[in-house]
Amino acid sequence: MKKTNAMRILDGLKIKYETLSYDDDGEHELSRGAAGNTAAKLGINPAACFKTIVMRSESKQIFVFCQSAEHEINLKKARNACGAKEIGPVKPDELLALTGYVRGGCSPLGMKKKFPTFIDESALEHEKIYVSAGMRGEQIALAPQDLIKATGAEAVDLVLE
Repeated sequence: MKKTNAMRILDGLKIKYETLSYDDDGEHELSRGAAGNTAAKLGINPAACFKTIVMRSESKQIFVFCQSAEHEINLKKARNACGAKEIGPVKPDELLALTGYVRGGCSPLGMKKKFPTFIDESALEHEKIYVSAGMRGEQIALAPQDLIKATGAEAVDLVLE
């Protein structure tokens, strides 16, 4: 398998990870449960499978959020975490230009620029979590503390209750 930017970053930091492959069906809309579908295809706990959501604030600043497939992001909590008055997802057609990744293959690791990143604190309840490897059909499994270290992320409560 070809190494992605995400994998090269982890290799450079000497962080242990494993890769998992699944059949990509092209369905990547969050509203249709794409992360949950990925977890089902891999036979993993959806609570440990984290989707990457890129958002923009009213001041045009970009933020990255990682949330479990089991939950949606609470926008109020996301705004509080990053100090924004308003925040919303970037348009799918902007994602590649901003991050270097396409929807369904967006990893919190190895984006074109380093954006402030927030991971739902539920990640810390798992020995390992799963995030996109940076291409559709590939996931990376690693310790949540290692993902936090590699991304410079902050663990916060992002769950929509």
